[in-house]
Amino acid sequence: MRYACLAVTVLLAAGLLVPCPALAFEPPKAAHGPIKLWPKGAPGEKEGEVGKERYQPQKEGQRQVARLGSVSEPDIRVYAPPKEKATGTAIVVCPGGGYHILAMDLEGTEICDWLNSIGVTGVLLKYRVPRRKGRPAHEAPLQDAQRALRLTRHHAKDWGIAPDRIGILGFSAGGHLAAAASTNDEATTYEPIDEADRLSAKPNFTVLLYPGYLVTDEKAEHPEIAESLPITKDTPPTFLVSTGDDRLNTSSLFYYLALRRAGVPAELHVYPTGGHGYGLRPSDHTVCTWPKRCEDWMRKLGLLKR
Repeated sequence: MRYACLAVTVLLAAGLLVPCPALAFEPPKAAHGPIKLWPKGAPGEKEGEVGKERYQPQKEGQRQVARLGSVSEPDIRVYAPPKEKATGTAIVVCPGGGYHILAMDLEGTEICDWLNSIGVTGVLLKYRVPRRKGRPAHEAPLQDAQRALRLTRHHAKDWGIAPDRIGILGFSAGGHLAAAASTNDEATTYEPIDEADRLSAKPNFTVLLYPGYLVTDEKAEHPEIAESLPITKDTPPTFLVSTGDDRLNTSSLFYYLALRRAGVPAELHVYPTGGHGYGLRPSDHTVCTWPKRCEDWMRKLGLLKR
């Protein structure tokens, strides 16, 4: 796989790009799943710790977010593109929600729908939330993400996926989770339970959308990268998106600079406005063109070749 060179794009004024047209989001039907990540129970879970799983759907006619909370039984659902479009590339999708809830439509099924449109299989990860008492916020979710990556590789042949073209994508807290999975692939976060756990948990590429918690202090003049993200020269090629009016915008910038210092191929797009939590829904902000930029990046990496 040929990697694109390091690049950064900063759009300094709105109107440099044509505003996004309205799109119709139709939740795709899962080809496989739900598939429980941990058939005999997730590692470290305490019965009744978070209560019964709660789902709050969007209200009819409103552009709100479907929220899923109190997740103790994580799973994956596989959304496959039409056979005539399938490229063999797959992406594990990590919705955001502050490690408190999961935005399952805005940053989940809608993303899988877009991925399918460009020939990529979407593997939607329902990871454990909220944060477990006495454990780092990302500890249980990282176990889930690593298990999801391994299961995807284990089933690659059956699902029409190339095992060396499996990426991870995350929004907000899900962006931190995707970054953690990309930088902790050699860490032992749980005891193996089956043949799938003999496989690598390292994604082949990473996409981070308005990621959070990448640095120790967002307000510091020169923030340090979080200890939970040990970037090395072997960290996968990474694509980042942020906006100038997002309070977490320094996360992406300093993470990009750390990738660059380590010699990791990376691309950063900073748009002037758009805030936080926009997913890929259309708006008057030029940040909503990020899916096309990401598609271009994946095409340059050879990920969209059949």
